[in-house]
Amino acid sequence: MGDLGGFDVANETAQTTSERVEDVRQQSKILPVLEALHQEGVLTSIETYYPQVARECLKVGANIINLTGSQDNQEIYKQVSEFDAGVIICYVQGKNVREVDDFNFGNDPTDLMYDYFAKKIEIATQLGVRKIFVDAGLGFYYKNLEDSALRIRFKMKTFLNTFRLRKLGFPVCHALPHAFECFGEEFRSAEPFFAVLSCSAFKLV
Repeated sequence: MGDLGGFDVANETAQTTSERVEDVRQQSKILPVLEALHQEGVLTSIETYYPQVARECLKVGANIINLTGSQDNQEIYKQVSEFDAGVIICYVQGKNVREVDDFNFGNDPTDLMYDYFAKKIEIATQLGVRKIFVDAGLGFYYKNLEDSALRIRFKMKTFLNTFRLRKLGFPVCHALPHAFECFGEEFRSAEPFFAVLSCSAFKLV
């Protein structure tokens, strides 16, 4: 891997109100970028929920598929296995990141996440995937989490409960908030703050 480290490349914003980018346009935009980065030895993950986009990205050297959908997963898992790549399984309450409504908290959101991941991991491993990460999907735009204070509070609670996902046996990814509303001009301190909070949950158990 080169000095540039790695990049997580997104084809479209997760905001549900923004323009959708269909699979053909996603490929035309991202494939040249991924191929160039691969030639430089840079590790790349690509965010998508389209099986065809995933396959074409893997062909040009993408190392990880950041799976932001809950449907058509088996086809993508097969592709990941075929290319000996990795997959980030995102927790999505909806068909994909662009088609979500209100977040269902249930009695315990972490329990819901655990059950979701356990089922997806079982399917992925049965199809030959070995390099797996899980992501709580905290960067997704659910309608009842638009209030910044509520959203930040939910994310903090999720960070503190991340340790409960360790039993799944795979690394956990988190989208760290900027929290402009709380940190103001010191917003660059937000991500380190939330990172420490998340890591502390592991240290305390």
